[in-house]
Amino acid sequence: MKITAVLMTAVLMTVVFAGPCVFADGLQDNLPEQVRRIPAAGVAVPEDRANSLRRSLAELQTKIASIQNTGDPARIDLLPDVMIFERAVRCALDYDEFFDLNELDKADALLLEGLTRAEQLLAGQSDWIHRKGLVVRGYISRIDQTVQPYGLVIPADYAVDRSVPVRCDVWFHGRGEKLSEVNFLWDRMKSPGEFTPAHTIVLHPYGRYCNAFKFAGEVDVLEALDDVQRRYRIDEDRISVRGFSMGGAACWQFATHYADRWFAATPGAGFSETPQFLKVFQKEDLSPAPWEKKLWNLYDCNQWAVNLTQCPTIAYSGENDSQKQAADVMEAALASHGIRLRHVIGQGMGHRYDAASKQLIEDQLTVLSKGAEIQRVLPQEIRFQTCTLKYNKMDWITIDGIQEHWALASIRAGFRRSSTEVAGLDGAVQNEAETANEVIVSTDRVTAFTIDLPPLLTLSERQVPKSVVIDGDRISIPQPFSDGFLKCGFVNVGGHWQLTEPGKARTGKRHNLQGPIDDAFMDSFIFVRPTGKSANEAVGRWAESELVRAIEHWRRHFRGDARVVNDVDLTEEMIQSANLVLWGDPTSNSVMAKVADRLPVQWAADTITMKGKSYPASQHAAIMIYPNPLNPDRYVVLNSSFTFREYAYLNNARQVPMLPDWAIIDLNTPANSVWPGKVVDADFFDEDWK
Repeated sequence: MKITAVLMTAVLMTVVFAGPCVFADGLQDNLPEQVRRIPAAGVAVPEDRANSLRRSLAELQTKIASIQNTGDPARIDLLPDVMIFERAVRCALDYDEFFDLNELDKADALLLEGLTRAEQLLAGQSDWIHRKGLVVRGYISRIDQTVQPYGLVIPADYAVDRSVPVRCDVWFHGRGEKLSEVNFLWDRMKSPGEFTPAHTIVLHPYGRYCNAFKFAGEVDVLEALDDVQRRYRIDEDRISVRGFSMGGAACWQFATHYADRWFAATPGAGFSETPQFLKVFQKEDLSPAPWEKKLWNLYDCNQWAVNLTQCPTIAYSGENDSQKQAADVMEAALASHGIRLRHVIGQGMGHRYDAASKQLIEDQLTVLSKGAEIQRVLPQEIRFQTCTLKYNKMDWITIDGIQEHWALASIRAGFRRSSTEVAGLDGAVQNEAETANEVIVSTDRVTAFTIDLPPLLTLSERQVPKSVVIDGDRISIPQPFSDGFLKCGFVNVGGHWQLTEPGKARTGKRHNLQGPIDDAFMDSFIFVRPTGKSANEAVGRWAESELVRAIEHWRRHFRGDARVVNDVDLTEEMIQSANLVLWGDPTSNSVMAKVADRLPVQWAADTITMKGKSYPASQHAAIMIYPNPLNPDRYVVLNSSFTFREYAYLNNARQVPMLPDWAIIDLNTPANSVWPGKVVDADFFDEDWK
């Protein structure tokens, strides 16, 4: 259990200089009809260099196949550490992503490293797993089965025998529109980064390119960290999140959404929410649809600020950096909860650190790390706020149901202690002891939750809570099991709380099955291509175009290879293991036809009906996310990949969901850089998916 601490008091520095502000990429990036390509097209690769790289790639691919053919689990387990080099260079060649001719030399060096590692694996060796200093490694993502890279800084005193657990800092990089896999791997093999604390492994996740570590980028961080924890001895009580610029935005996101996982967070610059940042930094006029405004709550960290009571946080801003706005917003949000933000301000600094501030942050983080190492205690109070069951856990509290998604729900829980007389052996009262005999809980817009207490500090009778008081309802709870664990669930029925089976699956929205559409692409997914002909030609053309675009942009923006299968080739294993994205309509897609009568949209040859409204099927299409009738533990999605488009690529703060749970699209308006057509209606399903 990591240490629980309130945020540290504010450090105010004198303002001695005021300089000009720099506003993003300019007002030209506020024109949806004139969107520049991200990433930009690369330079022309000379034919002789391209041929040389292809030959080296072929050699590496042959060795990778030979390693796979050994069937040796130990060698195959390490194969991603080789595959990262092959995929980096192959993608740069195939998709025109060499942005400078000197990157060809980098590619040669990466392939040489990949060949060296492959030859070692074939010989039963793997010396890179014991290296100190800069190391790059990889893992296979559950999302799309592609290999993804990450970088490490391994301290010189790391015990390769894993005998001593070490601290781990997760560092989020800044925005880099030319940060291909080639450039990322090269940087991670050559540069240790901004901070390299002593006795600390630093993890540099790739984050799947330039998305502020959201969506698949967020999953990349968690998967990379899991891989590091599997391969190195990491002290789970001493993991921090850190970052600057775009990485600072990511740090705010991870600190507020996963506050119980980190002993500290140190966000620098960046952004912490969408609407205010785009007005201040990008000078953008916003006119969101109602569902867009609701969905801002997903990543607007000021709405989640109270969660930082579980994660000590030190913010940094340059005095003259326009991105100081991020910490200012969070400072105000925390103040509304009675919390003072530690905000270190670099005097005279623009968009960078100064030496004094870096040292101050490092010193404070060292103290927090030592405290986390010493004080492995159960948090005595939990303050937790969320607007979605996607992020529903804070230490020993898990929210299982809320009244309405995207409206903030909160819970506060703590132990109420009383004094109990303790008798000596002779029967005389000798002293008093505190007893944690009740858990006091207050809720707002929460309908169900679970308390999951690990073995208490002592298994003695007086330490075990006997009851829970929830919004005034006192409920007796069962005793813990013989191993000391205590887990019980609670549900609100008719305005009163009662005991229920812990973790009992809801029939409606629940964790990882709550929408919106973009959530389907944070886990394993498969695009299901129609092989039939649509009854409406316009729908068929639109669905085909959107599918082609989805495949391209999944690779371009989230650096993966979308798995695509024809509807007639879908297997039971695919249904059980992945979210299904069905393209077309019930007349063209046989899988959609199979589940059509169990979906809330009625899609006939002539009309589409949704929530009592009908639309001509000849010129409209449905987009939707819903629990898959063929596997209610997975999603089915109709006609959509992630819902933000090219315009959002220009500024990471725009990269939020653009559509709710369902939408009806008028195909008479062509798709553009913001929308897949004209959205004539859209909304969320309720908590029962109705």
